[in-house]
Amino acid sequence: MSMLINGKETSKKIKEELKNQVTDMIEAGMEAPTLAVVLVGDDPASQVYVNHKKKGCAFVGIRSLAYEMPETTSEEELLELIDELNERQDVHGILVQLPLPRHIDEEKVLLAIDPLKDVDGFHPFNVGSLSIGRECFKSCTPAGIIELLKRYELDIEGKNCVIVGRSNIVGKPISMMLLAENGTITICHSRTKDLKGVCKKADILIAAIGRAKMINRDYVKEGAVVIDVGINRLDNGKLCGDVDFDDVKDIAEAITPVPGGVGPMTIAMLLKNCVISAKKHQE
Repeated sequence: MSMLINGKETSKKIKEELKNQVTDMIEAGMEAPTLAVVLVGDDPASQVYVNHKKKGCAFVGIRSLAYEMPETTSEEELLELIDELNERQDVHGILVQLPLPRHIDEEKVLLAIDPLKDVDGFHPFNVGSLSIGRECFKSCTPAGIIELLKRYELDIEGKNCVIVGRSNIVGKPISMMLLAENGTITICHSRTKDLKGVCKKADILIAAIGRAKMINRDYVKEGAVVIDVGINRLDNGKLCGDVDFDDVKDIAEAITPVPGGVGPMTIAMLLKNCVISAKKHQE
């Protein structure tokens, strides 16, 4: 079997490192990093994600401010809260949990967040900075993928990197991050011709298309590194990725499982961004 890339264990190590950094900050007379988490409505999945983020903050020593607003909250009310959080010197990161209720314009809300507090890395300022190689907050899931590759000493430089999926949250930013590490990039999508053939040439294959077990051994070159970003729920209630893990595990050099692969890294990188932001604001 190929090497298992364990995101759960790696995220634990990162949280331990961040915990030590926060302790050092406080001992040096700095304030603890503070993350404001805004949740509008009662979407069950969003509530689960927010609770995971709160637990991560508590472990690391980040102060977490929770703003849980009803489904009926107006766009104006939400924007007023964001303006208030932007102005607060004791708030270093602002996270608005998506999706928002339909009557609220997500793009307008994301644009309203101060880019220097955009620890999700979704603001166009940060996305643009990423594209031209400037220092910025990076989108957490793609940043987690890069962190996994580096910590498992899986080289990116000169490798043929194929990404299946072109979303603003994963596909596009991971392509820019891999390019910054000197990878050679191909982005695939629903209109890509000969998708299997393109994927089969990948040294590093990243699946972020949102279709359960779509990527089987027909898509994977022997010895490739396979990163599965997908989270899908099967009819039997079990979670699976976009990769057919059992079919691919014997031909890949290394592979991430679902769950326990990329998912835990997303929150770890969010916490890392918040600590970085707190240091910058106070230094």
